[in-house]
Amino acid sequence: MPFAHAADGAALHYEVRGAGEPLVLLSGQANDHHWWDAVRPAFEAEFTTVVMDYRGTGASDRPGTDTYSTPGFARDVLAVLDHAGIGRAHVYGTSMGGRVAQWLAAGHPGRVGRLVLGCTSPGAPHGVERGPEVRRALAQPDAVAARRALRELMYTPAWLARHAGPLHTLGDPTMSAGDRRRHLRASARHDAWDALPRITAPTLVVHGTDDRFNPTANAPLLAERIPDARMCLIPGARHAYFEEFADIATPLVLGFLTDGVLPTLPPRRTAS
Repeated sequence: MPFAHAADGAALHYEVRGAGEPLVLLSGQANDHHWWDAVRPAFEAEFTTVVMDYRGTGASDRPGTDTYSTPGFARDVLAVLDHAGIGRAHVYGTSMGGRVAQWLAAGHPGRVGRLVLGCTSPGAPHGVERGPEVRRALAQPDAVAARRALRELMYTPAWLARHAGPLHTLGDPTMSAGDRRRHLRASARHDAWDALPRITAPTLVVHGTDDRFNPTANAPLLAERIPDARMCLIPGARHAYFEEFADIATPLVLGFLTDGVLPTLPPRRTAS
């Protein structure tokens, strides 16, 4: 089990698997590397994948201090790449991982090949925040109802009816309540608007058309702000598009990462 060490000494757990050019897969807020379990094998067939546990999650250290930030998480990614002996890698970040990836690409262009930003946002004040009804549903005192609301923001009802779980996108169950709050604040305070024009990596922005957790309107904001970025919206997909719609999203991302090709997306699925 390899560990890198951040500048402040925090131990950062990571895994490297697969073959080919390196590809960093960055998870969402308050999640460890298992976020990618359902789709990682398909990427391993083409790339050497690197996944990590953010500080506060998984097997990484839990400093217990309010110093978490998306730029800080990006520095942690660099520590992992340095420890693994990887100079340059493609980067695919989803949700908060996409926010981290923005800082990585903007601040360290020599370390990023191609960039994929999935279901993410440029951050406040320029990004589009989730609606008050979504915030109320997630913050309700009934923990079972709040978790049900999160599941339904991540996946369509038809998919949930066929998949009992476990679902690895609903948060690392080993996290402390304090670290969950620190991750939430880090993601909420993200603001890369001024840095986005500095991104030089070929960039693809991917989002589900039905994402209310991180509203779809953020996708064109990113695509317009990042020079020469391309955008694909997956019809009918919610926040966890990369898992539920893996048959569409994975080939889409693989095509972009390997040769810049984007396929024509199929029409919106009907419930079955």
